[in-house]
Amino acid sequence: MRALLAAAIGLAAALALVLTVTAIGAPSGRTSPKPLLTTVPEHP
Repeated sequence: MRALLAAAIGLAAALALVLTVTAIGAPSGRTSPKPLLTTVPEHP
């Protein structure tokens, strides 16, 4: 019975977390105007 109660509490906590993140919404994603500076290795 304790395991069932613990599982129910865990499920309720996970559901509350999902609903909280959903209510807050996703952050507005923007790309950086500056290009990434990467180096390409030379071919042998």
